Amino acid sequence: MSAPDPALARPASAYRVPAQPGVADVDRERGIAADGTGTAVRGGTGPGADAARGEHTHSEVPIPLPRGQGRPVVQRASVRGQILDALRAALAGGELTPGEVYSAPALGERFGVSATPVREAMQQLAIEGAVEVVPNRGFRVVRRGARELAELAEVRALLQVPVVMRLARTVPADRWGELRPLADETARAASSGCRATYGEADRAFHRGVLGLSGNEQLLQIADDLHRRTQLPLGGGQVGASGSGGRVDLMADAAEHIALLDALVAGDLDAACCLVERHFGVVG
Repeated sequence: MSAPDPALARPASAYRVPAQPGVADVDRERGIAADGTGTAVRGGTGPGADAARGEHTHSEVPIPLPRGQGRPVVQRASVRGQILDALRAALAGGELTPGEVYSAPALGERFGVSATPVREAMQQLAIEGAVEVVPNRGFRVVRRGARELAELAEVRALLQVPVVMRLARTVPADRWGELRPLADETARAASSGCRATYGEADRAFHRGVLGLSGNEQLLQIADDLHRRTQLPLGGGQVGASGSGGRVDLMADAAEHIALLDALVAGDLDAACCLVERHFGVVG
């Protein structure tokens, strides 16, 4: 009988997998600093250095990163986001009729895309309350009544009027002056007579005003309420704020400019009257 193999006589504890190099160890050997700057690290030695040169690296040549920058972030155009914007504009403009059901494939054909991004966008609109899911058929545009829109307008007033008046007492005149381009843009959008175009400019102005509060949660809630009030009523009637035709849109935009003038001038009484009138507060 041959002598036993000495290796087989070793205790089980003697068979241990060597410690594998971490990402930082591999990067260090490749000349990439831990902060991702690509700064070369010279003189790598020790067990980690030998292991980093093993089969796990596959002899890869490191790609240097621009000095002073981290790892690049891949940017992709969002088809879903573009479709969502287009659907919102179609809803605000009355192109999608309240009460009607629209399928994702049909809308996808209209926009020249597949049904998938349309379906994803419509699901977002369902979350926002603009449409409702109809199983095996598509999405129905929600019918809104005058009472619902009046309730939304009241909630907007309760939320925003106190905030604007608080800001009127604390924000300096030059900061209010920075919002002038947004107010002027609402006037230009109103002159076009397009409710969808005006809706975007209107929301931008209100976001600019409320943005001075520094409250991101307030901005999100107020913007959601604003979108809901801009949807058309059932039967193709116009939506909130009394903004129907071109004349009404221009009157609404004129209130923005007048309010901003009062805020820049520090006229709190005039600002209070204007902001309450803008949100339909009844004294």
